Amino acid sequence: MTLEEQIKKSETSIFKAVFPNTTNHYDTLYGGTAMALMDEVAFITGTRFCRKRLVTVSSDRIDFTKPIPAGTIVELIGKVEHVGRTSLKIGVEIYVEQMYEEFRELAIKGTFTFVAIDEHKHPVPVLD
Repeated sequence: MTLEEQIKKSETSIFKAVFPNTTNHYDTLYGGTAMALMDEVAFITGTRFCRKRLVTVSSDRIDFTKPIPAGTIVELIGKVEHVGRTSLKIGVEIYVEQMYEEFRELAIKGTFTFVAIDEHKHPVPVLD
């Protein structure tokens, strides 16, 4: 399998409903909750890509461009953007859509960096 095929195969998409217990006093999704969901999707994407133990080492710029209200559906999409020797950079986008309308838009995007580790928590190559 080529690197491009492996990247495409690892793309991950998860849908979530936004309920009031995950929203702030403005009735929109907590930023920290959004970031946790993004980190989880990035982790799943990276794991599907290399099938190695991964740990998050950084999150790059995260842009919150649209609020995500309670009562909406979000789709999180994770894609491998860069493959290093021991690290992966994974982009995650969150799209928001109304439950009873066809319209959807990009609300949040960010990048997470992971390092592959062995059982002793030492970095190992991402690809064999």
